[in-house]
Amino acid sequence: MDRPVVALILAGGTGTRLYPASRSDRPKQFQSFGSDRSLLAETVDRAGFADETYVLTRESFAGEIHGHAPEAAVLTEPAPKDTGPALIYGAHRIREQVGDCVLLVLPSDHVVGEGFRPVAERAARVAVETEGLVTLGVEPTRPETGYGYVEPGERRETDGGDGYETVTSFHEKPDRPTASEYVDRGYYWNAGMFAWTPDALLSAARGSSLEPLVDALERGDADEEFDAVESVSVDYAVLERADDVAVVPAEFAWDDLGAWDALARHLPTDADGNAVLGDALAVDAGDNVVATDGHVSLVGVEDLVVASYGDRTLVAPVEESQRVREIVARLRERDAF
Repeated sequence: MDRPVVALILAGGTGTRLYPASRSDRPKQFQSFGSDRSLLAETVDRAGFADETYVLTRESFAGEIHGHAPEAAVLTEPAPKDTGPALIYGAHRIREQVGDCVLLVLPSDHVVGEGFRPVAERAARVAVETEGLVTLGVEPTRPETGYGYVEPGERRETDGGDGYETVTSFHEKPDRPTASEYVDRGYYWNAGMFAWTPDALLSAARGSSLEPLVDALERGDADEEFDAVESVSVDYAVLERADDVAVVPAEFAWDDLGAWDALARHLPTDADGNAVLGDALAVDAGDNVVATDGHVSLVGVEDLVVASYGDRTLVAPVEESQRVREIVARLRERDAF
């Protein structure tokens, strides 16, 4: 490939569904959740084959980045406005600093198994050869309701022999029967990992709600437009409306650690099925998810999330893990997240 690969790692979120471990002053990507290294540090290592690495974050987190990614360049977005504005801003700034390149966009808080590099490199090559937008589609292992899905279309191959599929459509998080149908039809999980050139993304953003931001960046006046632009994901603003999106199938294991039930898939369990992170004691208790920076004791309970960090404790049925965001929304109303 005749241009550099730049890893652009997104590290501006807070991981609200892993409250209270994750809070506004201690976001998920800076924590380890059972590993020796933070999720951000592991992501940077995973992208070590790239020619350059940038971490895109919010201003309040910027001072902590080099503690997890000493060699990475740091970009701070003018305001936290979801992945749409963030990636437009990042693409424009990196094009200014690096020039003609291909971006490999990676969330900083995912768990990724062996085999990532060859898939990512293939996605980068497909992005260059097709001059389009590329998403990595993870092959599902279960009918998951917490992820979006990618519906593949025609199978194609680049002149260099790299296989990919066109994208027919993107689908939002489904209910369980629909998720089972998607898996049966061969849809992929939408993992939020992408490859594209800066020119391809900025061009595709024209005609979308993000066009005013693209214009403002071209004028050198991004701050004012960032205040006005809506918070929107890049999937909704750009990818779902673009005509030239490709999906590269990813065979590696993947999880976005989006909620406490997801964390349970990566923790060892005791004889009663309790997944434990930290110091806990369970008596006649089974199939619980327990996480703490202190100590938690459970007696005679099943299928609960019990997470206790600092002065905060969360208790919820495992099946209601996604609803933690409702608690966070209320805490934010009280300026207490």
